[in-house]
Amino acid sequence: MKSDGKRPHATIYDVASEAGVSIATVSNAMNKPERVGERTRRRVLEAADRLGYVPKADAASQARKHVGRIGVIAPFTSYASFMRRLSGVLTEASSRGVDVSVYDMESAATATSPALETIPIRGFVDGLIVMGEPLEPAVEQRLASRGMPVVIVDAESDIFHVVKIDDYGAGRVAARHLIELGHRQIGYLLEGQVADYESQALRRLGGFQAELAQHPEVRLTVSQTTGTLAAAREAGRKLLGADPRPTAVMAHFDDLAIGVVQAAKDLGIEVPRDLSVLGFDDGPVAEAADLSTVRQPFEESGALATRLLLDALERPSGRQVILLDCQVVARATTGVATTLIDRPVSRAR
Repeated sequence: MKSDGKRPHATIYDVASEAGVSIATVSNAMNKPERVGERTRRRVLEAADRLGYVPKADAASQARKHVGRIGVIAPFTSYASFMRRLSGVLTEASSRGVDVSVYDMESAATATSPALETIPIRGFVDGLIVMGEPLEPAVEQRLASRGMPVVIVDAESDIFHVVKIDDYGAGRVAARHLIELGHRQIGYLLEGQVADYESQALRRLGGFQAELAQHPEVRLTVSQTTGTLAAAREAGRKLLGADPRPTAVMAHFDDLAIGVVQAAKDLGIEVPRDLSVLGFDDGPVAEAADLSTVRQPFEESGALATRLLLDALERPSGRQVILLDCQVVARATTGVATTLIDRPVSRAR
C-alpha cells in the first residue's frame, strides 16, 4: 500500500516496501546509482522523500568518502548560455584535478514545477552544481540530510550556497539604458513559464517595471512567448503592431531579441533608426548579430560555483550568497529615440 505521508524514523525496509523493490536495490539506488536503472532509481528516491527516510550514520559516513567527481545539472539543451557556465566549471575543476559529470534537465519555463526528476547522490559524485532551476524543498532536505555539498547557480536556495546575478537590479539597468536614449514607448518580451514561482524572468521584469515607474510618461507593453526564435519572431510582429508602436523593445534573453529584430525586418521597420532592441546574456549569438544586450558573467559564475563547491568539500563553511554584476553592451541595435514618421509599413510576408 502506498503511503500518504511521512512515517517517523522510516527504515530502509520501509523504503523498499514503498517502492516495491528489495533493500539491496534501495542501497544501490542511494549509494551506487550507476547500478540501478533510471526508472527504478527515481521510484526509490521518490519513496524515500515521501517517507522522510534518512540513512543511518554508518551509511552517511561511508558516503563521505570522496570519489573525485562533481555533478553539474542544467537545462543545457534548452539554453546555450549554460554551456558557457559549464566552461567555467570545467576550467576550474581541471585546475584542481576533479572530474565533472554533466546532466541535462528540462527548462524551468516548460516544466510543470521547479523540480528535478532525479538527483545523483553520494557514492557517485561528491557534490552538485545546479544551474538555472531551484530545488524543491523535499529534494533540498534529502541532499542536506546526506551531507551533500550543493551550489545553486542562477536560482534561489535557503540552504545551499548561491551564485547569481541581481536579476532585479539588471532589469533596472536595462530600463535605465533605454530611458536615457529617450524611449518612452517600450515593449518587453519574455518567455512564459508553466510553474508558478518567482523565476529569473519575473525578477528581471520586476526590476524593469520598477525603473520605468520612476518615469510616469513611459508606457510599457509586456508580451510573452515560448523560447524559440520562430515564436519570438511572431510575438515580435504582434508587439510591433501595437498602436502606438514601441520605439524600443527589451527581450528576456538574446534569442528573443533576435526574433524581434527579424520581426522588425518583416514589417519594414529599421533598427535602430525606428526601433531599438536590447537583449540579455551577451552569448555568441549577440556578438554575431551585433546585438545590444546586457552582459552577465557566465564563465565567472561557473568557475566561482566550482570553487565554492570544492572548498566546501575540503573545509565546510557557512552558507554564502554571491551576487555578480551585469552591464549593458551597446552595439548596433540600440540608438537614440527619434520621432516616428507616419509612413506605410509593409506587412509580414
